[in-house]
Amino acid sequence: MNSVSDSKHGFAIRCALIASLGGFLFGFETAVISGADKNIQQLWSLSSFWQGFTVSSSLIGTVIGALLASAPAQKFGRKKILIVIALAYLCSAIGCAVSSNWSLFILSRFTGGLAVGMSSVVGPIYISEIAPASIRGRLTSCFQLMIVFGIFVAYLTNFLFVGMGDDAWRWMLGIMVFPALLFLGLLQLIPESPRWLIIKGKQEQARVIFHKLGERQIDHTLKSGEQDETAKESLYQRKYLKPILYAVILAMFNQLSGINAILYYAPRIFELAGFDEQLAYLQPVFIGGANLLFTCLAMTIIDRFGRKKLLLIGSVGMFVFLALVAQAFSQGLTADSSVLVYLIGFIAFFAFSQGAVIWVFIAEIFPNKVRSQGSSLGSATHWIMAAVISWVFPVIAEETPNGGFYSFLFYSIMMALSFFFIWKFMPETKGKSLEDIQKTL
Repeated sequence: MNSVSDSKHGFAIRCALIASLGGFLFGFETAVISGADKNIQQLWSLSSFWQGFTVSSSLIGTVIGALLASAPAQKFGRKKILIVIALAYLCSAIGCAVSSNWSLFILSRFTGGLAVGMSSVVGPIYISEIAPASIRGRLTSCFQLMIVFGIFVAYLTNFLFVGMGDDAWRWMLGIMVFPALLFLGLLQLIPESPRWLIIKGKQEQARVIFHKLGERQIDHTLKSGEQDETAKESLYQRKYLKPILYAVILAMFNQLSGINAILYYAPRIFELAGFDEQLAYLQPVFIGGANLLFTCLAMTIIDRFGRKKLLLIGSVGMFVFLALVAQAFSQGLTADSSVLVYLIGFIAFFAFSQGAVIWVFIAEIFPNKVRSQGSSLGSATHWIMAAVISWVFPVIAEETPNGGFYSFLFYSIMMALSFFFIWKFMPETKGKSLEDIQKTL
């Protein structure tokens, strides 16, 4: 963000960064299980199937959280639900760290999943609704930036804790208590979404907040939003078919890249490739670093280049590097560093495209009065696919001959299909107000 934008929109940037802390916890919760994965399997003697369920139990909660987030966010407001999300993250961290049996661990992971699912809906909605159009892409991308920062920190703390004995996994999972407390405290400093206040008929409160946020066309925005005051409207109507299809299909392709299987099972993937335990925990740190670097790069250009160009470039890059990983596994590697190079290449293109764009795009394309429902649908689709991919991956990779090869070949083919969908059908939304995007669609 340039200094001119910072001076005019400083309050909006601060609010977006605070709301984005939910994204940090989202990313940490998503990736931290990779460090505890094998310890948990050995502790409770789990088969590959039940280990897949244990990892994806969080994702089951995530799907439910994404589906449930819409109604309370619309009824009670975005800020109140963000506070509930922070409390859920806190409970999950404590529960995972002190779990004495498998059932309590599953419940704690499920609670964390609920928080991730709700966060993936409410966080981007809140940021998109407070962000001025000229920097909305960058501000909403802050959420994704914090997700990948959380992933990087999770991999780093996993590596640091791995040599601490049989209870190292408790430290890996429990350290999330500290960012959860910080998120809960800082949420007290942000206002409610002004566009939600308009829907509730509180125009004057919204006007005050818009002024603080640096909104240029306050009267125009208030007038456009007044049409949505009656806003108890169902998303599932023919007039919303286009944004529904865009959100669902993009969310499906996001996960069909295999990103969450790689994030959840990164150390195991490197062990399959022949690395010893210490190196298997170190390599994901490089993946997390690449994820963070290229998300930062995407944030700097998303409002200049647009969403569609980033997605097209990313699809090509992901196709190539996933195909290279598949080829590497087909040759029966032993600690070959090419796997690390190829996975970093994949992560770089994912972060530059799908990672940076998905939450921005889904939060932009729905009208104010059904935005929470639309974001909930897109997010739930994303997490349903993530749960399926993450549950199935260890079964295919470990119990099927050449399972690693077939998994990555499938992901590569899906990215070729995503290129066609994005090129042929997806609209561009850069530089348009949410109200103008609504008219276009």
